[in-house]
Amino acid sequence: MTAETDIEGGNSFTTLLAVTAIGAYLLVILGATNAVSEAASTCGTWPACEGALGALEEPQLAIAIGHRIAALLVGGLVLATTVLAVRRASGRRVRAALLFALALYPVQIGLGAIAATSGGATGILGVFHLGLGLTIFASVLAALAWSLDARTASAEDREPMDDPAPIEGEAEPRDIPAGGVARLKLVVLAYFRMTKPRLMWLLCLVAAAGMALAAGPAISTRTFLLTMLGGVLAIGASGTFNNVLERDVDQQMNRTADRPLAVDLIPVRNAIAFGLVLALASLGAFLAINRLAAVLGLVAIAYYSVIYTVLLKPNTVQNTVIGGGAGALPALIGWAAVTNEIGIPALALAGVIFLWTPAHFYNLALAYKEDYARGGFPMLPVVRGEATARRHVLWYLGATLAAAAILGTVSSLGPLFALTSVVAGGVFLWAAIRLHQEQTESAALRSFHASNAYLGLVLVAIVVDALLLDAAVLDAIGL
Repeated sequence: MTAETDIEGGNSFTTLLAVTAIGAYLLVILGATNAVSEAASTCGTWPACEGALGALEEPQLAIAIGHRIAALLVGGLVLATTVLAVRRASGRRVRAALLFALALYPVQIGLGAIAATSGGATGILGVFHLGLGLTIFASVLAALAWSLDARTASAEDREPMDDPAPIEGEAEPRDIPAGGVARLKLVVLAYFRMTKPRLMWLLCLVAAAGMALAAGPAISTRTFLLTMLGGVLAIGASGTFNNVLERDVDQQMNRTADRPLAVDLIPVRNAIAFGLVLALASLGAFLAINRLAAVLGLVAIAYYSVIYTVLLKPNTVQNTVIGGGAGALPALIGWAAVTNEIGIPALALAGVIFLWTPAHFYNLALAYKEDYARGGFPMLPVVRGEATARRHVLWYLGATLAAAAILGTVSSLGPLFALTSVVAGGVFLWAAIRLHQEQTESAALRSFHASNAYLGLVLVAIVVDALLLDAAVLDAIGL
């Protein structure tokens, strides 16, 4: 191992890069919160808030001062990381990315000073300020990704599987009772399993977040319940059609060999009928709200069942990326259910889900790489190697965090959302780094669960911020 590779992959340097990346992201999302809350207007002098330090109990002032302190600390981290990379001969891409971030930092500080003394980062100034902050964050994250890749990826990791086509494998389907009560219970459970209930809680939470962004605490109980019902039914229909369309492939994969249709527990015609009933019931629930929600619900079913399952998943390595649109649609459905239109915050939330999907699913593709090859699916680690998949987890994690910062800017979300995104994002980043270092199935599954936790916590924070911490509610309870 060369000295260059050693510094690029050393634990201390990796830790410093990770802390710097999260610090840069904290600064970005604090800036977004600062702009949305108009906290900068409470502190019109720069760099210090002259005469205002005695009023730190005011939330807006605390946000403004916290943003400036964070800028100072993160600047020190960027400088220290860059100096260390240059002094110890890190790779050219790593050095270039960090030098670029360091060069941009004074410009970012200057824009912050102008924003503070002019009453806030609004209009084109705000766009440039946010964009520059995101560029600094992206540069540090790129340095981290390249540094990890240089140390942890072997030549074999960079190659596709020798034979990405289906391979021989011994499936282990579940024993099926011949009849009686035991079989009846298994059949009932099989219909339930076809609906993919594990997806329901997260996608319904996405829709709930879209509704909360649209209306805050003004959401009617009827609209909420009908949206949740329509969402559950649409997810159930999509999952059922997915089981029907992939039944032959499921038999070739150990992970899916015991699915109901793969073991002939349920006749195909019955499964199709069940899926159609769920789809029609979902359409009815959404129509009871408005037509736009109904159209989006049908698009979501078709997207997952046809576009993703039939067209994308078996045919292109970009299946997971493009397929993320299916998971993003509930954000639009939730907003449309309340407003009968699609707004910018809904599109921003959908963007978060869309970009999160590859960061989430590539972990599963790494954990079950052989199984996907057995099924003939061109998943990223099968076609382009494990190193590429691990690196893309970091790329899309960074894109997800950036999209969350943009969401905070175009909505009225507050400090709870910002803090949750930073902390949960930091945990996800830690898991992704461990994935690079350990390169095991358990590490991939750990990163997979960390991605679930990130999105779940951020969505809950959105709902709480929009519903319970709405300004009208705070005023009503005297806060």
